Amino acid sequence: MEFNENQINRYARHILLNEIGGAGQASLLGAKVLVIGAGGLGSPVVLYLAAAGVGTIGVVDDDVVDLSNLQRQILHTTQSVGTAKVDSATQTVSGINPDVKIVAHNTRINADNAMALISDYDIVADGSDNFATRFLVNDACYLSGKPLVSAAILRFDGQLYTFKAYEKSDDGTHPPCYRCLFPKAPPAGQVPTCAEAGVLGALCGTLGSLQATEVIKEILGIGDSLAGSMLIYEGLSSEFRKITLKPDPACKLCGTNPEIHDLSAH
Repeated sequence: MEFNENQINRYARHILLNEIGGAGQASLLGAKVLVIGAGGLGSPVVLYLAAAGVGTIGVVDDDVVDLSNLQRQILHTTQSVGTAKVDSATQTVSGINPDVKIVAHNTRINADNAMALISDYDIVADGSDNFATRFLVNDACYLSGKPLVSAAILRFDGQLYTFKAYEKSDDGTHPPCYRCLFPKAPPAGQVPTCAEAGVLGALCGTLGSLQATEVIKEILGIGDSLAGSMLIYEGLSSEFRKITLKPDPACKLCGTNPEIHDLSAH
């Protein structure tokens, strides 16, 4: 791929990196990433992927911008209150990078549309705020053979994972999926939402930026994949911890005797 002068200037700091270079930047421009949610996590993910020159970014969200969102959802502005988040995202990205195409999916991802939505993209970044969506996206990505980079936040803490359980070696071993860590959702009310317990706005930027970094690494095939590990960030103590994860042989999705073969159970 030949870059025009504006692109050479725009992506110069990427091109200087041996791990990226011109070929890597061309790969980013040709990549397609689906972002689930244009909220606290989706905002920095979309912004940094757009700035990096990821050529096509799909955004799935059926919500409208509310004033209470602006404390952390930096993709949106006061002027966009009351408008669809996907439309606000499109407008913001258009002012950041004309190389990037935003595909606005003004809908909620569900069992009926998940496979079709994901099929058009290379990789999925999940920033959803509920367990039902997280299980659904995990299952759809596994069944589609698409990498999933997922993050979660609450109060001052966050977690980050990459799931590629479909990548099985010759001996049958593979990294875990989301269900290996959380076989089922906790009882209602046991884990509060950000709306109930609060969240530090800047924490969303911390985890969202890390999430965007892992997405870019997966696109380019550079560095060490986070698949098989969980990164934990504790904001008040300024501590990062990386924990090794193992697949669960009894997992209903990726285990020895899977029970989930499609999304009909969702």
